[in-house]
Amino acid sequence: MLYIGVEAQETIKLKENMIQEVDFNVWPKGELNTAFAQYFIGNSYLAPLDAQNGGPVNVTFEPRCRNNWHIHHKSVQVLVCVAGRGWYVEEGKEPQEMRPGTVIAIPAEAKHWHGAAKDSWFQHLTYMTKVEDGSSTTWLEPVVDKEYEKLPGSNAPQITSSAEEYHARMFPGYKSDFKRTDLSLSSVLTTSHSMR
Repeated sequence: MLYIGVEAQETIKLKENMIQEVDFNVWPKGELNTAFAQYFIGNSYLAPLDAQNGGPVNVTFEPRCRNNWHIHHKSVQVLVCVAGRGWYVEEGKEPQEMRPGTVIAIPAEAKHWHGAAKDSWFQHLTYMTKVEDGSSTTWLEPVVDKEYEKLPGSNAPQITSSAEEYHARMFPGYKSDFKRTDLSLSSVLTTSHSMR
């Protein structure tokens, strides 16, 4: 059994209840999205970046905020994550986690939704391309909590860098390939702690 230590255990517990913030000085938060609020669960904010000339719009989602399922007809929507962490879900496909630098081009006619992780603010730029005559958006049903909670890692404890550093000091030379949201490692930590 791997024993990390009480200090690391407390760090993990603390991290589980934290919300990842974003720096609104880098990408503006924008104004409360009242025009499309009926198609969102939670609050979102819009900051047009020269949108009147075809530029993108920065959309900010508070933690757990997501838009309804929807379809863009006769156009491709592009999402570029610039801050925080969120999700893109296309019907019939595995959810895709979005972190800064993730770019997703959503094909025309694809039923999908996107929104923030439960523990993080999320910002993405969005713009439309390959727009044909008669393009439109059809808004559909909300993404209910029961569906949202099925996202991978939505309840996963976060292994913090300080926990990794503590582990490295306790076990010099040991190289672990665990991910920061590895549930099996979290269960080992919990089991090891309870065996004390």
